[in-house]
Formats: sequence, C-alpha cells, structure tokens
Amino acid sequence: MDLFGYESRVNHIRPEEVEINAVRAKGAGGQNINKVSSAVHLRFDIRGSSLPGAIKQRLLAQPDRRITSEGVVIIKAQRFRSLDKNRDDALARLQDIVDNAAVTRPPRTATRPTKGSQRRRVDEKVRRGKIKATRRRLDAE
Repeated sequence: MDLFGYESRVNHIRPEEVEINAVRAKGAGGQNINKVSSAVHLRFDIRGSSLPGAIKQRLLAQPDRRITSEGVVIIKAQRFRSLDKNRDDALARLQDIVDNAAVTRPPRTATRPTKGSQRRRVDEKVRRGKIKATRRRLDAE
C-alpha cells in the first residue's frame, strides 16, 4: 500500500480524476434531509483517465446504464447517512466497475460430444419413448 492507503495497481483510479459532488439524498430522513447534503454524485471520465487503453475499451463497451454515451461513469451513493461513508461507497463501486473490466476471460474452446455420450442420449430418448408409448390408449380391433 502506498502513502494514502491505496494499493499500487495499474487499474487504480487516481483521486484527481474523480469528480465528487455532495447532493441532498432522497427518501426518509426527517428534518435533517432538508439541511444536510449527505448523498454523493461521482463522475469519472473514462476517456480522460490514466487507465490502460484495453481497460478503457472494455469499460466503454459495457452495457452499463451508469456509463453515459460520452464515456462518463456516474454513480449516486446515498446508502448511508454520512457523507464520508457515501463517498467511500461510491469510490468502492467505481473501483469494482474498473476491476470487472480489467478481468479478461479466456475464450471458449468449442468441443464435440463423445460417441459414448451421443449413444447414451439416444438410448435414453428411446427408453423414454417406450415408456410413453405404454400410456397410449389401445384401439379395439
């Protein structure tokens, strides 16, 4: 961890690249809700960030409603009654989005079913068909 308590990672978000505004939270809160701005609006410009190009491309390609068409991530955090907790929550959610984009999954390799599995499948279908055939009504001949 560095001086600020952050891990030094390639996909770490720099604090100066994040714009955080305090806004009034919605919902219950009594008289306090009209006086205190405890919710947080976080804005993070993907294209203008220092993230690696591959992560930027994957972030912009995600079908996430929090990412605008201009490439800005907007997160509203109002889960807690404290501004500091909401700020930390918003930053953690942003880091989760970036971390998920940083993970590359290996491509799926196409495989074919084995002869034995094909034979077992057909045998089971024939067996089920015979069971169902015994349920039919017999015609009087």
